[in-house]
Amino acid sequence: MTNRISRRRFLKSTLAGGCAFCFLSGLPLATRPSYAGIFSDDKKKEIKLRECMFYDKKPEMKIECQICPRKCAVADAERGYCGVRENLKGTYYTLVHSYPCSIHTDPIEKKPLFHFLPGTLAYSLATAGCNIECKFCQNWEIAQFRPEQVESIYLPPSEVHKNAKAEGALTIAGTYSEPTIFYEYLYDIAKLSQKTDIRTVMISNGFIQEKPLREITKYLAAIKIDFKGFTGKFYKEICSGELRPVLETLVRLKKIGIWTEIVVLIIPTLNDSEKEFKNMTKWIVANLGKDVPVHFTRFHPTYKIKNLPPTPVATLEMAREIAQTSGINFAYVGNVPGHPGENTYCPKCKTTVIDRVGFYIRENNLKAGKCSKCGNKIPGVWS
Repeated sequence: MTNRISRRRFLKSTLAGGCAFCFLSGLPLATRPSYAGIFSDDKKKEIKLRECMFYDKKPEMKIECQICPRKCAVADAERGYCGVRENLKGTYYTLVHSYPCSIHTDPIEKKPLFHFLPGTLAYSLATAGCNIECKFCQNWEIAQFRPEQVESIYLPPSEVHKNAKAEGALTIAGTYSEPTIFYEYLYDIAKLSQKTDIRTVMISNGFIQEKPLREITKYLAAIKIDFKGFTGKFYKEICSGELRPVLETLVRLKKIGIWTEIVVLIIPTLNDSEKEFKNMTKWIVANLGKDVPVHFTRFHPTYKIKNLPPTPVATLEMAREIAQTSGINFAYVGNVPGHPGENTYCPKCKTTVIDRVGFYIRENNLKAGKCSKCGNKIPGVWS
């Protein structure tokens, strides 16, 4: 039976979790040790280093990372771009396995995942670091920092599952920063999900190589991709990344068959043109189909982009209308609580099947994943 979040629980969660950098009460914080080149044996023991899963060993104790498209070439005693993986005498280690710096229990709608166990809770966690740098990063205080620059706790996968169960969460979410850089940690958490009734989801930028993507999706229940924009220029100049690998990830997810939702943060003057919306939504329909939910969300000034205003609601409405015209069945307006674009509508009879206000489900008219009025099947993971 689906464990749904009550209105009181939702309000409590929202008030307590307005900031993504909150910790569950009662969990002791431990300051991470400072790393200086190669770790001493004591330091290795202290932080419980874990060897990375995807990398190639090279001559002279060098390695090439194979977790994301950067393929960082890392010399001995150096780290990759993400700052959380270090080469120690030719062996590549993750510095953040079991060391989350941000933990909170959120409504699943906050991820946002709208077609995945609506009205339930997600035990959400992140470590420091990221493999791109978005100038509009909402969680820059952890994503753009190294592990030794933030406070973390030791929380192995088994304890994550215990805590999630105690919180009444049906899902564990790798989120806030970028799960690709704490891949091994989320992978081990997800593998444990096969032995419990708590599922694991990944909230990702999609900047990941094919092999690790295919491996982790064996154990995931869903993925949400933050789709930054639809031009290479935007990815390069605003995110220090690339568009092509993200498009490839989305196509692979479609072929794998895992439930996927897409979020596009719309930033005034940078990725908000009518032409870009048309090109993006046509590509989505052609390559991913009409049933992938697409969330167009409102930007608020933060991090390195504080000179631009919040996204006009009219721009989000334009994006949604263009998506619907292109054939997308489930286009949403995000970060505008109370907007009718938050609701899920049956594509066949137009009935409101899920009525939302922000992260709260006001009414759910689905019956066994179908519209209660016309019986049309609504794609998603509903139980």
